[in-house]
Amino acid sequence: MKVLVTGGLGFIGSHTVVELHNAGFEPLIVDNLSNSSIDVLDRIAAIIGYKPAFEQMDLREKAAVNQLFKKHADISGVIHFAASKAVGESVENPLLYYENNINALVYILQELQKKESTNFIFSSSCTVYGQAEKMPITEDASVQPAMSPYGNTKQIGEEIITDVAKVSNIKSILLRYFNPIGAHPSAEIGELPIGVPQNLVPFITQTGIGLRQELSVYGDDYPTPDGTAIRDYIHVVDLAKAHVVALQRLVENKNLDKVETFNLGTGTGSSVLEVIKTFEKVSGKKLPYKIVGRREGDITSAYANTDKANNVLGWKAQSTLEEALASAWKWEQKIRS
Repeated sequence: MKVLVTGGLGFIGSHTVVELHNAGFEPLIVDNLSNSSIDVLDRIAAIIGYKPAFEQMDLREKAAVNQLFKKHADISGVIHFAASKAVGESVENPLLYYENNINALVYILQELQKKESTNFIFSSSCTVYGQAEKMPITEDASVQPAMSPYGNTKQIGEEIITDVAKVSNIKSILLRYFNPIGAHPSAEIGELPIGVPQNLVPFITQTGIGLRQELSVYGDDYPTPDGTAIRDYIHVVDLAKAHVVALQRLVENKNLDKVETFNLGTGTGSSVLEVIKTFEKVSGKKLPYKIVGRREGDITSAYANTDKANNVLGWKAQSTLEEALASAWKWEQKIRS
């Protein structure tokens, strides 16, 4: 069964391509290489033994999307990762985010709507909950006004999919991620931020390896046990496996609604200082860091209630924070060697 993976050379996409192969699917990767590298294709091949089919293209070009689906008429599922995802950049350049994250989604759904039936997995985000009133966050928590254009594109994307599902044969699962970290155990693929990392863990590993002088901790005056913000950090391989389980659920018609939503996290919140201390433990490195002011748009805490994913989807995160950070460190050491 051929599965289109948009943004399939990115961090989560590349790991999902590997897990799709492991589950017997045939991945087709589409990526415009705006936030990824063609080298990742060789790295995936080193893990699975062959280069998956790859099309370099920009999904914002409607005619190109149409041609893609004509060329690969046997696509029977889509896992849609392709999107810009830096919160700060989205505030500075909102139109880029609306064009990239909304137009591409619309053009893909327009092609899928022509099919008799199809399966669509959407890469969403826990940002749709904003600063939720209760922890841990369940799927029933209300969607809050977005804190950034990036977050808004995820909310709008979910709404578009829900509206389209009502009038088409598209079955969809919306996966709301918490904070993906780590790398494949082979250290062949991992997170490859371009420029200064926007996320905590690659900044930690780059500081550990000596690329960055010190780590900035944004705020130690949050109402948390140690004053730093709390997040739910999930190993990227666990996250990738969840996409495959979600796709299988749709393929086997086990879904109870045309659109289902699942939170993907570990169910445990870790503070920034806890993550730093855990990294120091697994790496044996002392990490230089300084406390600076809070970042605009950052919330106090966010961690998932994973009961629905565990019981309904039949998926559970397996890796500990230590294991995820150890894999991220192994990857950082490999790419700098």
